[in-house]
Amino acid sequence: MTEDRQRYNDADLQEFREIIQGKIDKAERDLMLIRESFINDQNNGTDDTSPTFKAFEEGAETLSKEQNSILAGRQEKFVRDLKNALIRIENKTYGVCRVTGKLIPKERLLAVPHATLSIEAKNMQR
Repeated sequence: MTEDRQRYNDADLQEFREIIQGKIDKAERDLMLIRESFINDQNNGTDDTSPTFKAFEEGAETLSKEQNSILAGRQEKFVRDLKNALIRIENKTYGVCRVTGKLIPKERLLAVPHATLSIEAKNMQR
């Protein structure tokens, strides 16, 4: 069982590095799209429509911009967490639970590549 080892071997770390880099590339593209959507004026030509409809449009636009801002913040954190995982790979500490010191199972890291806690440690937090 992998939990008995001190760390993942270099081949495993390279595999995780490639997975994480792919996720970073996709997450950064998604973040760029969110930012572009946030910056975009989104003026749908409501200048000549009734004031009531215009108020609804502006309310929806404000809500959409708030949602985009929240999404952008979450995406930025995700990218930062993934980049921190790459640093742990370079330091050869990737996949080691920061609470228990045990190796996080490969299945968990494939599902959540930026994980720093084992399920055991995560459950202790509750």
